[in-house]
Amino acid sequence: MKNKIKVARAETGMTQQQLADAAGVSRQTINAIESGKFVPSTVLAIKMAQIFDKSVEEIFQLEDKDFM
Repeated sequence: MKNKIKVARAETGMTQQQLADAAGVSRQTINAIESGKFVPSTVLAIKMAQIFDKSVEEIFQLEDKDFM
């Protein structure tokens, strides 16, 4: 799964720590999501989309390999 968390953070000037605090997770979790090492739960994905005032689909995209 690809994501645009880093781009959304840059657009808003938000640090990983600020996003982590707003979403109720650790900065390490945000880092793992951004680097594609961790796929967030549905609840966390929705929280992050709401923080950036975007739809989940604007932040997260499935890749071809996700369908196999």
